[in-house]
Amino acid sequence: MTFSERFHEIRTGFERPFWVANISEIFERLSYYGAFASLALYLQEKLNFSTEQTGTLTGLFGGMVWFLAIFGGAAADRLGFRRALSIAYLILAIAYFLIGSIAAPWLAPVRNAIPLAVFVGFILILPAFGVSLVKPCVVGTTAHASKENVRSIGYSIYYTLVNIGGALGPLYAGWAHEHIGVENVYRVAALSVFAMFFFVLILFREPRRASDSPPPSIATVAHNFCVVVGNYKLVIPVLIVALLLRVGLLFYPGHSLPSWVWLGFLILVLAGTSRFMWFLIIFTGYWVVFWQQYISLPGYIHSYIDPHANVERILVTDGLTVICLTLVLNLITKKIPAFQAVILGTLITSVSWLILAFHASVWAAVTSIFVLALGEIIQQPRYYEYISRLAPPGQQGTYMGFAFLPIGIGSLIGGWFGGTLLHHFGEEAHQPTLIWWAVTGVGVATTVLLWIYDRFMRQEN
Repeated sequence: MTFSERFHEIRTGFERPFWVANISEIFERLSYYGAFASLALYLQEKLNFSTEQTGTLTGLFGGMVWFLAIFGGAAADRLGFRRALSIAYLILAIAYFLIGSIAAPWLAPVRNAIPLAVFVGFILILPAFGVSLVKPCVVGTTAHASKENVRSIGYSIYYTLVNIGGALGPLYAGWAHEHIGVENVYRVAALSVFAMFFFVLILFREPRRASDSPPPSIATVAHNFCVVVGNYKLVIPVLIVALLLRVGLLFYPGHSLPSWVWLGFLILVLAGTSRFMWFLIIFTGYWVVFWQQYISLPGYIHSYIDPHANVERILVTDGLTVICLTLVLNLITKKIPAFQAVILGTLITSVSWLILAFHASVWAAVTSIFVLALGEIIQQPRYYEYISRLAPPGQQGTYMGFAFLPIGIGSLIGGWFGGTLLHHFGEEAHQPTLIWWAVTGVGVATTVLLWIYDRFMRQEN
C-alpha cells in the first residue's frame, strides 16, 4: 500500500466523533497533569500544609481517579458517550476552579466551618468523578467510530494524544505558576476543560454501536469486584477501615498509628485475596515509586536543591520521553516475555532515583525522571498484555478494569509514604538524600517479590 493510499484510508476511516473525543482528551490530560504537577507546591507553599499532609492529599488526588475508573465505564455506557463526556467536562471545570479557589475570600465561611484538611480533601476528590467518565468514553468512541481496517491505528492515535496532553500539562503549569501564580494553574485547567464541554456539545455525535451486548450495570461491576478480590467479606471491610483511619489522621497532624497496625491490615488483606489480587498488591509497589515524581520531588527540589526551580517544567521529562521512545523500546524488548518485561521495567524505574540520591541537582532530577520513564515504557504495555491474557473467557473487561487498582492504591500509599519520608529524613534527620534510597528500596523489594511470584505463584498465560 502506497503512502497516499494509507493516508486516504486513515482520512476516511474515522468518523467525526473519533476526532472530537480524542482532541478533547488532549485537554483533559493537559489539565490533569498540569494540576498534579503543581499540587504538592500549592498545598505546602500556598496553603501551608505540613509535608505529611501534603503527601497524603497529593496521593488522594492521584489515587481516587483510578478507583472510580472501575465504575466509570459502566456509568458511561448507560449515560451515552455524548452525555457522559459533557457531564465529565463540566464536573472537571467546576472541580479545578474550586481547587484554585480554596484560599479565596468567598469560600472563607465554608473553609472556616470545617477542618481545612477535610475541606481540601473533599475538593481534591471531585476531579476523579470527571476523569473516570472521560477515559471510557474516549476509548469506547475510538472503538465505535473507527473502521475495522484502521482501528489499531486509532488506538495508537489515542495513546499518542494522551501522552502529548500529559507532556503539555506540566509545561503550561510551569508557565502559569511562574507568571500568574500557582492557584491560577487550576483556573487555566478549569477554562481548558470548560471549553471542551462546549466542544463536545456542539461537535460530538453519538457513534453507532452495532450489535453490542448490553453494558454491565454498576451493581454488576461491584459484584465482579467482590468475586475477583477473593474473600471479599474479609478484604473489603479491612480496606475500608484502613482508608478511614488514614483519612482520619488528617485531623491530627504529627500523629500516626504504629507500623504494626498497618502491617496487620496488610496481612489480613493478603490472607483473603485471590492469586490475581496478590499480583496487583505486589505491583502497587511500582506505583508507590513512580508517583514520587509528583508527590516528593517538587518539595524536595524547592527545599533542598533550588527554591526557584521550575519544578513543573522538570516533570515534562516523563511525558516527552514516553512520546519519543515508546516505539523504539517496544521494538527492542518485544521478544522479552510479558511478565519478565514487567519485572525489568520495575527494576529500572526503581533504581532511577539513585541518580538523584548520589547527586542532588536539577539535572540529576531530570535524568532520574528520564530513566524512570524508560522503565515505564518497558513495563506498561506488557503489564496490560499479561493481564489481558490472564483473564478467563468473558472476563477480560473485568480484569482490565482491575488493572488500574495498583495505580490508585500506589498513589494513596505513595502520598503517605512520600510525606513521611520528607518529614523524617528532611525535616528531622536533615539527610534528605536518604529519601531516594528508601524509595529505591521499595522498588527493589517490589522487583524481588514479582520475581518470587513469577517463580512460584504466577498463573499460566
